[in-house]
Formats: sequence, C-alpha cells, structure tokens
Amino acid sequence: QVQLVESGGGLVQPGGSLRLSCAASGFTLGRHAIGWFRQAPGKEREGVSCISTSDGTTVYADSVKGRFTVSRDVTENTVYLQMNNLKPEDTADYYCGTDLELSASYYCILAISAPTTLMVGGSWGQGTQVTVSS
Repeated sequence: QVQLVESGGGLVQPGGSLRLSCAASGFTLGRHAIGWFRQAPGKEREGVSCISTSDGTTVYADSVKGRFTVSRDVTENTVYLQMNNLKPEDTADYYCGTDLELSASYYCILAISAPTTLMVGGSWGQGTQVTVSS
C-alpha cells in the first residue's frame, strides 16, 4: 500500500527557512516521481516542485525558483523540500504526491503545468501546514 507522510511544517518569519520531508512507503522510490504541491485557503492546488527519483531531474514553479530545492534520499525513501527566503505568500498546506501509473517525466510535467489533473488519482500525503508571518 502506497503511503506518503509529510512533516516539517510550522510557523516561520519572512526570510526564514523550513525543510519539509515526504517519507514514502509501499513502493520503490527510485522508480517514480514525487511532487510537492501547496494549497492556500480559497485557492487551487499549485504545483511547487517535482523530482524524478530515478535520475534526480527536478522542476520548479516560477514562484519558487531560486528559493526552494527538492532532493531525494533513496536509501531513506524520503524526498525533501528545502525552502529558503520564505515569503508570506508561501503560506499554505503543503502536500507530496505521486502516481505509479505515470512516468516520472510526465508526472513532473503535469505537477507544474496542470496540478489539478493529478488530484483525480495517484497517492497523496495528509499535508503539513506552513505559515510565514511576522
């Protein structure tokens, strides 16, 4: 059974940093993509970043490029999202997701360009809340 568990959220001041973790189980991390998404109250889910865990290829939304870094540790079956220089507009619930039926490259393309299409299927964590406020 595929399971994703996010952790690492919290309250941080603008300009601060957080590192989110997505612990995966029930599948081989090194064969699929893991996406990071966020959803603020009243807004649609947005794709933030995605990593192909087989070769480490990464993609980012324009809004986080240069500030967020996604990485994976296949030995720990965990994907990380390092978030630096956080802004109030980064406040949201953050989720990691995957879909074992899609190729890693296709999943990452959809994660950034059409994230809501991925909400129909796949697997999702329960989310972790990030609040950026002074």
